[in-house]
Amino acid sequence: MARQERRGVSEELEQIVSVWVLTTPAAGGAVGELLESIFGSTASVWSEDRSNEAKVTVYLERDSVASAEEASLGQGLEILRAAGVDVGAGNWAVERVKCEDWSESWKKHFSPIEVGDRLLVKPEWEEIEPKLGQAVVILNPGMSFGTGHHATTLFCLKQLAECMPVGGGKSLLDAGAGSGILAISAAKLGYAPVEAWDFDPVAVGVARRNTEQNGLAQALAFENRDLTKMPPGGRQFDVVCANLMSELLVAEKSKLASWLAPTGRLVLAGVLLEQFPQVEAAFCGLGMELVAAESLDEWRSGAFQFSC
Repeated sequence: MARQERRGVSEELEQIVSVWVLTTPAAGGAVGELLESIFGSTASVWSEDRSNEAKVTVYLERDSVASAEEASLGQGLEILRAAGVDVGAGNWAVERVKCEDWSESWKKHFSPIEVGDRLLVKPEWEEIEPKLGQAVVILNPGMSFGTGHHATTLFCLKQLAECMPVGGGKSLLDAGAGSGILAISAAKLGYAPVEAWDFDPVAVGVARRNTEQNGLAQALAFENRDLTKMPPGGRQFDVVCANLMSELLVAEKSKLASWLAPTGRLVLAGVLLEQFPQVEAAFCGLGMELVAAESLDEWRSGAFQFSC
């Protein structure tokens, strides 16, 4: 995999840097998920049918990329290739970007999302009237993961709407909150209490701002936590959402299961099709069963419950 160094923007511009990868359209989602997992930012994908190329980009509120992040990107592309994903040449680059250029290009890729008749997720600049009884989430993800357009996030939103009866009465844990879209949507749907945290402090800051924008600052808090360092046990929840990389899901399976109420539902996403059997086997080995699943593009997500 080749890295290309490009600096074409003057030093006096705003500190925004983009990281992009040239890949194939079929691998766009997988590469986007890889970038999001490394940098904690929403990825945008531009496809070019004539050249069979896709450009996958994340934008960061800083002026450089750490060497460890560069190494993770190179290793991640190699792992995808080894798993059978055609990432093409996998050339990538780091570029400084004008703030206004990033703002406008990002907006093109964030349109309103309806999750049945229960939920509407939209950016603040979109004027759309909700349906009668439809909860509305105003979301500006900024540079953190989670707009609801990605297959894995959308599956989680569908599960939240499906699991919550009208009138509320269920609790939620959002493990890896990103922009806060799942926790905020859950609160709007009537979940309480809602606990949410993320490893990335930038994502936590974005989630808090989105919470304030939705009038939930007093009811919903986001914390900066590392799943790998948290102890198992403690409070249990009716629904646990973990939209994380498959390796982390498998490694922390017992911990995630310990936070699920006996009759609760564990919603797992962020898993490539080829990796899902391993994830399913790991959680079924804990006495759980797969009760719902959905595949879209190269992704597969699933919901698990403890067997009776």
